[in-house]
Amino acid sequence: MPEWLRLLWGTILLRPYVFCFLLVYLVAGGYHLGWRKTLAYVPIGYGLAWASEFSSIHWGFPYGDYYYIPATVGRELWVAGVPFMDSLSYVFLSYCSYATALFLLSPVTRCGAELFSLETLELRRSWRTLVLGAFLFMFLDIIIDPVALQGYRWFLGQIYGYRETGIYFGVPMSNFYGWLLVGFVLVGALQILDRQPALEGWGSKWLQRIPGIGLLGPVLYLSVLVFNLSVTFWIGELLLGLVGVLLVGVFLVLGFFMTLYKLEHVTATLIDRHLAQFPRYRAALRLSRV
Repeated sequence: MPEWLRLLWGTILLRPYVFCFLLVYLVAGGYHLGWRKTLAYVPIGYGLAWASEFSSIHWGFPYGDYYYIPATVGRELWVAGVPFMDSLSYVFLSYCSYATALFLLSPVTRCGAELFSLETLELRRSWRTLVLGAFLFMFLDIIIDPVALQGYRWFLGQIYGYRETGIYFGVPMSNFYGWLLVGFVLVGALQILDRQPALEGWGSKWLQRIPGIGLLGPVLYLSVLVFNLSVTFWIGELLLGLVGVLLVGVFLVLGFFMTLYKLEHVTATLIDRHLAQFPRYRAALRLSRV
């Protein structure tokens, strides 16, 4: 077995949760964006993320001055000093931020017990989605980074550190500014991919039969938050966990009442506009007018 393949297999065994999230991304994106765009974004998103991390560990931009601890070199795949799984995680983190931004900005309707986001092509490619998606991407790291920094206390392991202790549970503010900037780049890359006619092509029809498949992107976003908050409490970081719950709680309450408002104000025109651009969703909606 080639060395890189052995290390890749070691990465999968060592970081199964990363690949579980990646699999959810593939299913969600396959339905939402189509297989071609979803698969094309994996190397693009990975490459952009790796470049940002490589730049930071050598020149301190965009995340600030941090370093990786090569404790798992020889057990998992590293690429030029950056853990493969770390850059790979940016792919599903940026996609679910993009999908959640679309859900929050789009009209919403209901068919039975299911909710449907009535997004449009214009909204997918708009500056509003770009800005909100980038901020949602940064918000993920507000929850993720403080507990990841204590990886020695759980199964992540201590893989990185900051040369200067930051003010937010050890994380410097430069890190969050970097995530915001990279969020703009990654969500922007998704929007550019969405404009490529050569990549049109949709997922298997069986995906359309999965209940709630259209909301799998936002569900993935919440799952990442829940996973990291669960680890936070599991390692006994009560204050950090409570701060995280408070932040996520505000987000959930605002999202809940926004969704209720949108459900009450959906119109047949909004549904028809959505279905005119995405007619394949007609079967899932099982309606064309309210």
